[in-house]
Amino acid sequence: MTSLAALLAPHLDGPGGITALRRDLHAHPERSREEHRTTSLVAERMAAAGLRVRLLPGTGLIADVGEGVPRVGLRADLDALALPETTGLPYASTVPGVAHACGHDIHTACVAGAGLVLADLHRAGRLPRPVRLVFQPAEEVMPGGAIDVVQAGAVDDLSAIYGLHCDPGTEVGRVGLKAGPITSASDTVRVRITGTGGHTSRPHLAGDLVFALGQVVTQLPAVLSRRVDPRSGLNLTWGAVRAGEAPNAVPSEGWAAGTLRCMESDAWRHAGELVEDVVADLVRPYAVQAEVTLVRGVPPVDNEVRATAVLDGAARAELGPHAVEPTRQSLGGEDFAWYLQRVPGAMARLGTRTPGGHVYDLHRGDYVPDERCIPVGVRLLLATALSPDAALDDPRVSDA
Repeated sequence: MTSLAALLAPHLDGPGGITALRRDLHAHPERSREEHRTTSLVAERMAAAGLRVRLLPGTGLIADVGEGVPRVGLRADLDALALPETTGLPYASTVPGVAHACGHDIHTACVAGAGLVLADLHRAGRLPRPVRLVFQPAEEVMPGGAIDVVQAGAVDDLSAIYGLHCDPGTEVGRVGLKAGPITSASDTVRVRITGTGGHTSRPHLAGDLVFALGQVVTQLPAVLSRRVDPRSGLNLTWGAVRAGEAPNAVPSEGWAAGTLRCMESDAWRHAGELVEDVVADLVRPYAVQAEVTLVRGVPPVDNEVRATAVLDGAARAELGPHAVEPTRQSLGGEDFAWYLQRVPGAMARLGTRTPGGHVYDLHRGDYVPDERCIPVGVRLLLATALSPDAALDDPRVSDA
């Protein structure tokens, strides 16, 4: 049988190859739920290859190859981040203040490349099962686009779903795997404090709002660490704090916003109520009022054991016996988790670091993944989708 690398080769390079597709997407990044050009470009490529394309409400699409159900799903995300690119690459972002700094262009190219090869196999009568490609919007915001995809019925006839995420700490040619939680829950927390305002010479009459806000900023993370089992990995980190303008005036309003992350699902489900209770206790002595807004983001990505074994077997068989390395649970959030609430599956970390090269970080404008990770990711996804065990035959599959 022809190797997957040989089947991929005609689709990899050249003006119409998936490397060029990735560079096009990288040069034209679009923010969450604004991925109109990206959606159109991917849809055109998939339709031209013979896949059946269905556009999702707003942005995003699914593309099916093969007949029947249940299907195995492969997922990519389309959106970029609102930050400027500083790589200096010839195909760097042409959109001011927007960049593919999390590797979603890599994810999209990998899943698209898998789709092209799967279409070839289908035409040759060699596709063992139907496969669905899910190109979702809005992974970078809360609530994320995975919820919209699920509500659109895109996973109803899937038996399993698999995905990749770029890992700048892992070398190209290797993948990181872990059964069980591989990411953490992530929510957005905003605390708004209001008071009467007044003169800084009389804070006892105005209600010292800035002091009260300072107590929330410093004490809330500390109190949470004493009210929640430390094994849950609960962490609150502030990203923005603002109150007032004048040095001699107590403001009437201030706020702080941050992310609440948790490594364990049960603690995550109860954390929001605890935050509200603690904030109320913290501001009570200062004659101000507090309002807590918690936006539920994502639960942990909890890799199903059998699905993780499928990825592991596919990686070792296709990339080599030493291609897999264990990986640790991250405090980062990923809305792939919502798919795993409905259907079993797993996510692998795709190495993007040039061997011996610089270690970039995600969500930075200078992130430069080694493009040799693209054929690695495609081959892993193909080997996974073609694995005899990929469908899992899970009873949770919907009849809808």
